[in-house]
Amino acid sequence: MSTAPPNQQQQVNATPKHESITGVVERLTYYSQESGYTVARLQRPGAKELTTITGSFADIQPGQTLQLTGFWREHPQYGLQFQVVNYKETKPATLTGIEKYLGSGLIKGVGPVTAKRIVTHFGTETLDIIETQIDRLIEVNGIAKKRIKLIKNAWETQKAIKEVMVFLQSHGVSTTYAVKIYKQYQDKAIATVTENPYQLATDIYGIGFLTADKIARNLGVPADSQFRYCAGLVHALSEAAEDGHCYLPQTELIESVTKLLTTADHQPTADAITQSIKDMALKDELIRERDSDKTLNCYKPTYFHTEQNLAQLVRNRLTYPINPDIPRVRAWLERFCTSRQVSLSAEQQQAVEVAAYSRFTVITGGPGVGKTFTTHTIVSLWKAMGKSIALCAPTGRAAQRLSEMTGLEAKTIHRLLEFDPRSRSFKRDRTNPLPQSAIIVDEASMQDLFLAYSLVEAVADNAQLLLVGDIDQLPSVGAGNVLADLINSGKVPVVRLTQVFRQAATSKIITAAHQINQGQYPNIESISDTPQSDCLWHGGGFQPEHGVQAISELISDFIPNLGFNPATDVQVLAPMIRGLVGTRNLNNVLQQLINPPSPDKVEITRGGTIFRTGDRIIQLTNDYQREVFNGDVGFISTIDTEEQEVIVQYQERDVIYDYADLNEIALAWSVSIHKSQGSEYPVVILPLYTQHYMMLTRNLLYTGLTRAKKLAIIIGSKKAIQMCVRSTKSQERYTRLQQRLVQVSLQ
Repeated sequence: MSTAPPNQQQQVNATPKHESITGVVERLTYYSQESGYTVARLQRPGAKELTTITGSFADIQPGQTLQLTGFWREHPQYGLQFQVVNYKETKPATLTGIEKYLGSGLIKGVGPVTAKRIVTHFGTETLDIIETQIDRLIEVNGIAKKRIKLIKNAWETQKAIKEVMVFLQSHGVSTTYAVKIYKQYQDKAIATVTENPYQLATDIYGIGFLTADKIARNLGVPADSQFRYCAGLVHALSEAAEDGHCYLPQTELIESVTKLLTTADHQPTADAITQSIKDMALKDELIRERDSDKTLNCYKPTYFHTEQNLAQLVRNRLTYPINPDIPRVRAWLERFCTSRQVSLSAEQQQAVEVAAYSRFTVITGGPGVGKTFTTHTIVSLWKAMGKSIALCAPTGRAAQRLSEMTGLEAKTIHRLLEFDPRSRSFKRDRTNPLPQSAIIVDEASMQDLFLAYSLVEAVADNAQLLLVGDIDQLPSVGAGNVLADLINSGKVPVVRLTQVFRQAATSKIITAAHQINQGQYPNIESISDTPQSDCLWHGGGFQPEHGVQAISELISDFIPNLGFNPATDVQVLAPMIRGLVGTRNLNNVLQQLINPPSPDKVEITRGGTIFRTGDRIIQLTNDYQREVFNGDVGFISTIDTEEQEVIVQYQERDVIYDYADLNEIALAWSVSIHKSQGSEYPVVILPLYTQHYMMLTRNLLYTGLTRAKKLAIIIGSKKAIQMCVRSTKSQERYTRLQQRLVQVSLQ
């Protein structure tokens, strides 16, 4: 199915004549989940050719029989079309129509094969039997009682969902989320939406404030109601958190909410929004706090208390030092290095000594400076000291690398803390701390405020905690700037490794990364001059369309000729989602190149995206029920059209998604540089164009480049690279953890 609507420049008669037609939907050419706009092909009774219909539909599936009212028009490019003004669904009358209708994916448990069996047995009475005598499906060969129950529930759910769809469509909301809304609220769906439409923005992933506000206005909520103002304030703070902020200064919050709530017929005043802020603060729905320069800052309560409590936990840990025995550590280190015929730099030795006797230590440094070997040495020392050790990292891939370099089991932080999806909380906490006496966290720059708090809270008072990470990478995807705040506070013991080792210095990737970090234009050789280098520049022209062509050529020819497999070894990292060289378009291009359609690959289309067996995908949000988290990457192993399920194979296990939840995943042949944190790939392709100027910062280029293990190829203009190198203005994040670490008084 096309991912973009056809050209909608149409020649229409000034007073088109309306008429009615009936037919069976044969296939969808285009369907927009956001607007419902559809281009479909209709089989009309007795017609030899299919009819093209266009219009907005609440829900449309192949096999549906529709009675349509509208008018004919001649499209200059696509020919004669029927523009639908309104429609209603009728039961399909023919056996073919019934079979196509049942097998379209409408009913979970009934795919094309099962549909054919049912229709073959019951004929034109099929739909009536499902409606009134569904237990008779046992007569159909291959349908067991368990499946009949599934079909029965799905049929009833589908009727209820259609009711929700009609309600939502009448209030201008996309049908994409009807199933998710029904799953969330069940029989209370319409009542919940009617009572508090803004609840949708909180509860349903993918539904934002603007959609909820549109429903609210249609339901009669006044533009100046306090209810609407409060919802706008919550939304603005949530949006800020998506950008990494823990709070917003009140002046910025008011400005943001004013833009959000302004409509053609209403302009909110700063005084009115300020009053709403005060009212919410009185009810503890929002917390205000003045910082040292008297600026008034506004927090959602959970962010305020988590930031405050994390600072207190860290300070408490630092008040219980361990009596050091440095001579003993140095003697052990000498024996360790002698037996392995290795040597440590002065910085590495300092890191080991500090970690040996500190309750809380941070080791930071760029690529090639020995973080891995230093961590391995500390693990060996702690084992020699008789300590029980836990290793963890924010992502599965980072945990696997940590395990490989230490020889010990490493887990994701969620696994280590024993996340319980039912309560959406960790079993390990202050009252039930981790049993280990020493905990190491790798890729610590990825920890957001809430994950860092949960981890520190679960470390026993007498245990030691070591954070290892690269402070010069992009900060966490979630809110906060924890590693930087810990380091900059001056309260936590920090060792920065800076010496690049001789072996690492032979890598042009590592050399270029350090040059970028020092504000120098990296020494990257042209792909046409030195194809044996591990860090190359491909001009790719000055326009994004040239970049798309260059990436296609690299994937098709250059990279396979070097012995790499594009399906498993290559990751394209882009600064942005939109645009020709944004992740969205690149995923479509790369999917066709790396995982093209074939008869043995099942595929479905959702939200304009084709998902196909074999596709690499990424999780877009924390899904606590399935225990998959933002940034997790896997491959689609199975698409079950009967069960309406997609099975994704992640590193450790398989995860099942209902069709309704596929907006939680996206293709991952190309991902944003932000989403790549904590991962390493054999080959990285990095398109950089001046059109990305809003995102072009030094730490973005540095992070993207250092994801490459064996080969990095930068595509684009040298001017874009220069813009990255010169820009140190990585977006300021509003956090106060650093200040709290300095100022908080011990309790």
